[in-house]
Amino acid sequence: MKKTILCTLMLFAFAWAGQRAMTIQDLWDMKRIGDTALSPDGRLMALVVTSYDMEKNSGNADLWLLSTNDNALRQLTFYEKFDGTPRWKPDGSGLAFLSDRSGTRQIFFLSLAGGEARQMTHLPVAVEDFIWTPDGERFVFVASIFPDAKNLDETARLLDEQEQSKVKAHISDRLMYRVFDHWFEGVRSHIFVCDLEGQAVTDLTPGDYDTPPVDLGGARDYAVSPDAKELAFVRNQDPVVALSTNNDILLTAMDAVSPQPCTDANKATDNQPLYSPDGRFLAYRAMQRPGFEADRYQLMLFDRTTRHTSSLTSRLDRSVNGVAWAADSRTLFFTADNQGHSSIYSVATAGGRIDEIVKDHVNSGLMPSPDNRLLYFKRQSAASPDEIYSLDLSTRQFKQHTHINQPLLDQLALTPAEDFWFSSFDGKKVHGLLIKPPFFAAEKKYPLIYVIHGGPQGMSEDGFHYRWNPALFAAPGYVVAMVNFRGSTGYGQAWTDAVSKDWGGGPYRDLMAGIDYLIKTYPFIDQDRMAAAGGSYGGFMINWIATHSGRFKALVSHAGVFDQRSMYGATEELWFPEWEMAGTPYDRPELYAKWSPSFYVQNLKKFNTPTLVVHGEGDYRVPYTQGLQMFTALQRMGVPSRLLVYPDETHFVTKPQNARLWWNEVHGWIARWLR
Repeated sequence: MKKTILCTLMLFAFAWAGQRAMTIQDLWDMKRIGDTALSPDGRLMALVVTSYDMEKNSGNADLWLLSTNDNALRQLTFYEKFDGTPRWKPDGSGLAFLSDRSGTRQIFFLSLAGGEARQMTHLPVAVEDFIWTPDGERFVFVASIFPDAKNLDETARLLDEQEQSKVKAHISDRLMYRVFDHWFEGVRSHIFVCDLEGQAVTDLTPGDYDTPPVDLGGARDYAVSPDAKELAFVRNQDPVVALSTNNDILLTAMDAVSPQPCTDANKATDNQPLYSPDGRFLAYRAMQRPGFEADRYQLMLFDRTTRHTSSLTSRLDRSVNGVAWAADSRTLFFTADNQGHSSIYSVATAGGRIDEIVKDHVNSGLMPSPDNRLLYFKRQSAASPDEIYSLDLSTRQFKQHTHINQPLLDQLALTPAEDFWFSSFDGKKVHGLLIKPPFFAAEKKYPLIYVIHGGPQGMSEDGFHYRWNPALFAAPGYVVAMVNFRGSTGYGQAWTDAVSKDWGGGPYRDLMAGIDYLIKTYPFIDQDRMAAAGGSYGGFMINWIATHSGRFKALVSHAGVFDQRSMYGATEELWFPEWEMAGTPYDRPELYAKWSPSFYVQNLKKFNTPTLVVHGEGDYRVPYTQGLQMFTALQRMGVPSRLLVYPDETHFVTKPQNARLWWNEVHGWIARWLR
């Protein structure tokens, strides 16, 4: 027995040799792979790679080029700000992309024959997204305009007047008047078509609507048919968008604008249209229950000839995320949250057979090869950020194509996530992920950080999160545990549904049962030194724990709901609280009170758990006054507490130096109380 323990310790020592714990600077030194695009012949892949400079407090996105044959990778652009959104010309002769190097974001083109990037459009407004028409003769692009403006020039003039005006008042006549992190200032997003010089501009989606929609969208909410004659796009045409999840897909001819509904029979969300390469089908995602933003997405197939629509995933109790067509139009690939991972599935258009072809870790960005042989995708885990992989669809063999962060990763002592399952208070099985600290030794005792995900219809996953990074939580010497309590995605729709109307009920009891299981099962966890941290719904749960339990020594509440009533009056997506609390606070005051930590403030004095409260003033989803109210309550009850508010951040902390402060404060607060 002693010999076995000694051998195990020697293996750990060998594995950690020359490595060190991860730091905040390491997280921001890592290059981040964003958008990807596979060339029409499959030989090359364009990548957007973003690097960050801590001292400049900013990031820089550039285009890189990967040879899929020999994995040669080279940087393609070197502009100091943004080059991104790569789109291959349909004939494969070059690459179009967006850049703001001319002052406003416009479309540029790089020929594979060589030479400098050429600016293709000189529009008076910024291009927000774009695609080629399949014939390679035009661009379809998204821009924000004043819907009553005569043309793009008039929109540009009005925007300039807004910018130059000394009056910065917001005026609105309707809901919603702001979303997530910005106010509406009278503009709408529309889809346009233009020639390759940015001329002959036509608005394909006229009207006082946002197209694509402002919320509940897919990866891209517009597509052009293979014959370049039809545009499919997503729009919400309900009178009060703040109350509606009724995004619909509409179809219009490219040269005779006359939008016609395609999914108007469904009053829930429809989005992410994708034409099959042969033009026969239009695939899209659809929910079924109006007003519920976390309903199960099914993969739908619309036959453009017969006009018949069917669901390809009605028998799969998972919600469809990213989707891609195989080149032969016989198969669709899609990702779905699945028990702490993001799996890749294939489904046949004929017969509807579904196969899970990739299971482990977190996979995204699906790109089938034109010869139907390979599927390229991004993959990340708790111990590694995104890299490019491929799967041979015949042999099911994997291949890693990029190692863009490997030199840095080789220096770091990162541990993989481990799955665990336990029985909750009612006997239901609950899944979680455990991450051990660097230089772990089983005979030692370690403090625990319990990380609680947001949503609430979200999922703690085996991924490399750049904000709530589990490896960085573990780096100072903590065990990190994450539990996918009821309400989480990836365990069937009934599990996801179980949080609604029960915010502090079943989910809280799952989390407490999880703590009981962890303490009982893992002797290296020190039950006298435990902290919990969460953001968004996770922040709500921290506020709930603060008023309902004293078993943690420290808490971190980021962007958490404190009072459901005042939250309702200031948030922007009203369909969300009205679904979660079964109506408005005027109609259902009992539920808004029942699930408000503000109604249990007297318990703060009883449990007296030191709490760090963090919020961003630009957070319109959970307005920052929620954090202020929580901090005020803590202070008035005499609870050790600290407030961190960012005037220049939103629901998320995204600026490098702000993130550095965030981690220093969070780690410092937890260390202070878990010594």
